[in-house]
Amino acid sequence: MLIGSKRAGLALVLGTAVAMAACKKGDEFAADTGVKDTGMAMAADTGAPPPTALTDANIVFILDNANMLDSAAGSVAATKGTSADVRDFGKRMMRDHHTLRQQGQDLAKKLGVTPEAPPNDDSQAQLDNTMKTLNGAAKGKDFDKAYIDNEVVYHMSVLQTATSAMAAAQNAELKNLIQKAAPAIQAHLDMAQGIQKKMQ
Repeated sequence: MLIGSKRAGLALVLGTAVAMAACKKGDEFAADTGVKDTGMAMAADTGAPPPTALTDANIVFILDNANMLDSAAGSVAATKGTSADVRDFGKRMMRDHHTLRQQGQDLAKKLGVTPEAPPNDDSQAQLDNTMKTLNGAAKGKDFDKAYIDNEVVYHMSVLQTATSAMAAAQNAELKNLIQKAAPAIQAHLDMAQGIQKKMQ
């Protein structure tokens, strides 16, 4: 499942980055002992630097990229899908994630927030790899199955990312936008799971 592993990987990386920031934010409030957990113990074990808290600009960037990726992937599925269900779902992903992306961009503009990549971001490489894989895959039932299987995993990851982003977001309007988007993402997941069941 080449397509799924790359796109789901992006969502999981994004979700992990947001979750780490949320945990870090929570650590700041932790302490009856007066000692903050700075994440240094994890850094000592892994050799990685401690996670940095994500800003609203990072969250806007992450969500914008997630919506851009699924909209672009939906565009490919809308033309390469063999079954009508897959083509229709691809069109919906294209339309709905374009709308979600536009709402995020409009809010960022209103708030004066310039999207900023979190440290060590590789989302452009992930997007390039995903689109190369999708565009290079042969049209047929295997493409349909790989795309839908991926959409199930991807939307589960995006829901987790949205939950973590809501916890990490500082701005109430940004939190509200994420909260309003969650039912649409859940509906996408339900639809993808329905199509997946038909394919079994």
